Amino acid sequence: MKKVVNVLSVLILIVLIGCTAKKKGSEENMKRMNTEKKTVVYQVFTRLFGNTNTTNTPWGTIEENGVGKFNDFTDEALTEIKDLGVTHIWYTGVPHHDVIRDYTKYGISNDDPDVVKGRAGSPYAVKDYYNVNPDLAVNVENRLQEFEALIARSHKNDLKVLIDIVPNHVARNYQSLTNPIGTKDFGAEDDTSVAYDVNNNFYYVPNTPFEVPAFINGYSPLGGEKQRLSDGEFDENPAKWTGNGARSPKPNRNDWYETVKVNYGISPDGKKDFEDLPAGFENEAYQIHFEFWQDQNVPNSWIKFRDIALYWIEKGVDGFRFDMAEMVPVEFWSYLNSAIKMKNEDAFLLAEVYNPKMYRDYIKKGKMDYLYDKVQLYDTIKNIMQGRGLTDHIPPIQEDLKDIEQHMLHFLENHDEQRISSPEFAGNAKKGKPAMVVSATISTAPTMIYFGQEFGEDGSENAGFGTPSRTSIFDYVGVPSIQRWVNNKQFDGGQSTKEELALRDFYKRLLNFTTQSDGLMGTYQDIHQFNRKNTDNYTAKVLSFVRYSDNEKLLIISNFDDKETFKFELKIPSELIKKWNLADGEYQLKDALYNTATFNLQVNQSKGVVPITIKPLESFILKLQ
Repeated sequence: MKKVVNVLSVLILIVLIGCTAKKKGSEENMKRMNTEKKTVVYQVFTRLFGNTNTTNTPWGTIEENGVGKFNDFTDEALTEIKDLGVTHIWYTGVPHHDVIRDYTKYGISNDDPDVVKGRAGSPYAVKDYYNVNPDLAVNVENRLQEFEALIARSHKNDLKVLIDIVPNHVARNYQSLTNPIGTKDFGAEDDTSVAYDVNNNFYYVPNTPFEVPAFINGYSPLGGEKQRLSDGEFDENPAKWTGNGARSPKPNRNDWYETVKVNYGISPDGKKDFEDLPAGFENEAYQIHFEFWQDQNVPNSWIKFRDIALYWIEKGVDGFRFDMAEMVPVEFWSYLNSAIKMKNEDAFLLAEVYNPKMYRDYIKKGKMDYLYDKVQLYDTIKNIMQGRGLTDHIPPIQEDLKDIEQHMLHFLENHDEQRISSPEFAGNAKKGKPAMVVSATISTAPTMIYFGQEFGEDGSENAGFGTPSRTSIFDYVGVPSIQRWVNNKQFDGGQSTKEELALRDFYKRLLNFTTQSDGLMGTYQDIHQFNRKNTDNYTAKVLSFVRYSDNEKLLIISNFDDKETFKFELKIPSELIKKWNLADGEYQLKDALYNTATFNLQVNQSKGVVPITIKPLESFILKLQ
């Protein structure tokens, strides 16, 4: 009966205000699509950015290898990041997570190396959501104030601030020292005698203690260094389920053993102990979603994460990157994201989701703004860059995602992925140039780059727990290309190589063009498949498409081949010539990246031809003059 009453209440609400909210939401979306330009996110691993120590001893301590601080993001540094073409900066690793360093004089308990990855710790094993990583502060007692000052500096430099929220799991030893009044820690009120209760924050293995994984292949915590807590034991009784869902009291070495899974009201047999969204709610605005949840009894973990998100919104954070969002029910995201949007309708909500079948649910029901476009666009482009794939596979992706393309964030690097320059990926930063042009211009979606990508960082350091090809997120380590650009905190590239500065110039030109272009917020049309069928010497190593609005018409061509120059007569379909209202004649196209190359579009009987010569790894963004 309660469910019927709740649904009726919501239906009445829709009749009274729903149509207005829905219309308002639709109008706002259309307005944004018509007026906003592309968004560019700069992901920076906060503890590594300002570290100028070049020692890089495997498993090194802060004293040996150094660490960056919030205060290293000076106005000079932020100005340079902004000038790169960035609109949003994602400070990765901000919430207080487990670290192997003694901060007990500040009231912070020591963390056990047996359940910590690396010495600096995983940023995705959060220990305290109401404070920040003490490593990042000059004055540990004032660490929260130092981050608040960084938020203010970022805003002063016209950068929106994003941080991580990791809803699926927390550190095994979660303990907040700065909870707001009335806030209880995760698990503090759990009934640990049962495997599951709807309002327990964790799942348990009753009457069974936790056991540290059996480490194999020569691995040992801290690289074998003896430490008081590194004894193969961790006191957790009863054992909790591990973050990736492993139910054994002794997780596997490959499980997320440093974390415990959060319970969102789904029983071990898969039963949901919360209300479903009413039919048709995927079409409703966030205001309606918010109202729906107001009279619902929701699991305690939902409330805790809502309060955490709103806490950071109140401090000026402009949005979140949600880790492993698809491991958490869609209904929770409706609850959380609608509450966030009620506080800040412009909040930037980005989710790590890898299941294409679930994309639309997380966007429409879960009210996410953006999802990673990894398993389709990123994986396809990576294959092409590695010489194992064809550009023919890209247009079908855009066709498949055309109804949600504006929600699919594009990237070529992030903290989980291999560096482009690493031998395990492409081995050459220049191979990222055509890929970056395609990734940044093929849709209206935001673009993201990872700090050091703009210099061709190869992530080759043997940092300890982290493995080469990815810049370690678990260790104290320096990032050589970033350190050369930081140049002893001058942030001027004074030690950068010519190749690094040339690559950064490319990224700066490209990203700034995308954030200023009107055409890139307009229509996409594939011409690649048309040319594959009709154009001699046009190969599956080249990709072409057009982007256009009323005010700007762009022809984009990229050559992914690193050895061969291609010459062909690119054909523009007559339907596009008609859409652009081009009469027979000759039109000039000028490259918008470097402003040096010009080409002629010849239109005859509503058919267009552009003679193209494109060098290895070259791209053109040709703007119709």
